[in-house]
Amino acid sequence: MEKKKLTGHIALFSANLIFGLNNPISRTLMPEILSPYTLTFFRLSGGMLLFGILSLFVKTEKVPAKDILLLFFASLFALTLNQLPFFVGLSMTSPIDASIVVTMLPIMTMLLAAIFIKEPITLMKAVGVLVGASGALIIVFNNNAVHVGKSNLVGNIVVFGAVSAFAVYLTLFKNLISRYSSVTIMKWMFLFGTLVCLPFCYHPLTQTDFSALSSGTWWRISYMVLMATFMGYLLIPIGQKVLRPTTLSMYNYVQPIVASLLAVFIGIDTFGYEQALAGILVFSGVYIVTQSKSKAQMDAEKAGIKIEPGD
Repeated sequence: MEKKKLTGHIALFSANLIFGLNNPISRTLMPEILSPYTLTFFRLSGGMLLFGILSLFVKTEKVPAKDILLLFFASLFALTLNQLPFFVGLSMTSPIDASIVVTMLPIMTMLLAAIFIKEPITLMKAVGVLVGASGALIIVFNNNAVHVGKSNLVGNIVVFGAVSAFAVYLTLFKNLISRYSSVTIMKWMFLFGTLVCLPFCYHPLTQTDFSALSSGTWWRISYMVLMATFMGYLLIPIGQKVLRPTTLSMYNYVQPIVASLLAVFIGIDTFGYEQALAGILVFSGVYIVTQSKSKAQMDAEKAGIKIEPGD
């Protein structure tokens, strides 16, 4: 495997490891302590500030007006239409329902990639997606931790909309992301995301009594901003530059496994064969998808040119 692609895989695994730890943390904060709107604004504005500060210490890249407009739309799908609706939907429905809906991301990405960038849906790719999904669902349905919230159709639909928006981002903006560094991309995207979400988040922010928040709450918020936002979104473009959209989305299946292992670590769940089997299925699914043929490989075969398989 090429060094760049290996780096991409490591970056995506690391990002989803961080996101997996963040999911249960987020659910403990809302809606009882903070509204999803307030929590979303913390993440977006925190990301804007951190990426803005980091950009002062790296080489400045000139971004033409055309690409700035594209970064606005990338921000719309990756942040505004993903982060805010996801937290709103999660606050309305049960975590187990939201986890099931989130497993649709690789399927949605695979379909959108076939429609918009003509990436073929091969049998191997479809099998890989289903194998990975089965591993994630084993964790979801065998989670013995105590859950809050009840199933809610509207909440599930909102979460699905958020998942679909992120699938669009992974599919349509690969070429744009490949042109700039992660810092440049995220500096612009979090700026736009914060500005677009401010009108929706302003009223909940004014109703939040920040002085009443405990130190434990602030520590959880800090993790969300520093790790699940800043570090996570710094890593995603590294993989996005070199890997196919479906492969990117497959790493989403790592998150329920990480959340399950966290539950085991803090003593609210136990480690059993389900977790082990789920882990094997998820990483087998990722491997199968990486070995499926891309459009470039299939075109090269037609032209009689041999290309090594794999993402």
